[in-house]
Amino acid sequence: MLRELINRISDPILSFPLATMAFYMMLKHYKTVGTKKFAYWSLAILTPVTIWFLSDPNFFSIIKTPDNIPIIILLVLVGWLTWYTIYRMAENDTRIDAGLGPLEATPENREKVWSWPNLVYEELFAMIACTAFLVVWAIVFKAPLEEPANPTWAPNPAKAPWYFLGLQEMLVYFDPWMAGVVLPGLIVAGLIAVPYIDTNPKGNGYFTFKERALAITAFLYGWLVLWVYLIIVGVFLRGPNWTFYGPFEYWDLHKVVASFNVNLSEIIWIKMLNVGLPKNLILREIFGIVLFLAYITIIPGWAAKATKYGRKLIQDMGSIRYYIFMFLFLMMMTLPIKMILRWLFSLKYIIALPEWELNL
Repeated sequence: MLRELINRISDPILSFPLATMAFYMMLKHYKTVGTKKFAYWSLAILTPVTIWFLSDPNFFSIIKTPDNIPIIILLVLVGWLTWYTIYRMAENDTRIDAGLGPLEATPENREKVWSWPNLVYEELFAMIACTAFLVVWAIVFKAPLEEPANPTWAPNPAKAPWYFLGLQEMLVYFDPWMAGVVLPGLIVAGLIAVPYIDTNPKGNGYFTFKERALAITAFLYGWLVLWVYLIIVGVFLRGPNWTFYGPFEYWDLHKVVASFNVNLSEIIWIKMLNVGLPKNLILREIFGIVLFLAYITIIPGWAAKATKYGRKLIQDMGSIRYYIFMFLFLMMMTLPIKMILRWLFSLKYIIALPEWELNL
């Protein structure tokens, strides 16, 4: 019964809102999360839960796959480093509120040392440790090599390398050129533009959340919820035919899931107005075009005038940097919006122009 409940909750239509809610609670109560007591209690709870998960043969068969073992190690490191960052931020913010300043500014932590030999020796030891770890890894675990490629047969599920599984999951909700080219390009462009958009000097050289709340929230949400979460879904919860399977569910090749997808133009013209689709392409997709243009133009202007935080942002950044930031932020939020629209309304595209290879 409990395993069936976990299988149902793990479905992205439920697990994604829960992940977003957990992320919100983590940052809202970061001073509680960033304590050693919280870490000890989390470890005490997660250890028996993990053992219970591993006792299930279906879950263990997925975990023990050679391709997935490195991903598990990476996910553990992501969890540990995220908590440690929050721990340092909470520690510094508590000191800043008390007028003491961050720990990095204390005399014992302000001592400067030379890169050579201090930093170089640490990097050398890290390289030796990583090399030794990889040698042991190569001896203990066999390389997951398959038979030579066969053009008449493809593995099911056919999965990309783990670092591309987030993109592969995005293909469920976006056109290939959008999920594989446009959005990744905007991610890279946005990361490059961050130092030029956000010129707030606070937080440079020390951990803090209070003084850089917007930047940290936007980055961590994009990293943890919109990327790491999608990798987890793609690695552990997507089985044959890219169908969703719960962690305790057997990957049945014959599982069939009924689904259908409709475009926004079909919903409006056919279902709501009860008429056929216009032959003119622009007229056919006019509702989606207007909606998308309103999304990227009206929301930034409205936020700059109607919200206190928006007025503060445009005052601190200036108009140009503010609108660039809002465009990048709104484009990032198209992913959760498209995911929710697909789950609730089976909406495939807001703008469907396959004649021009333009689908949004």
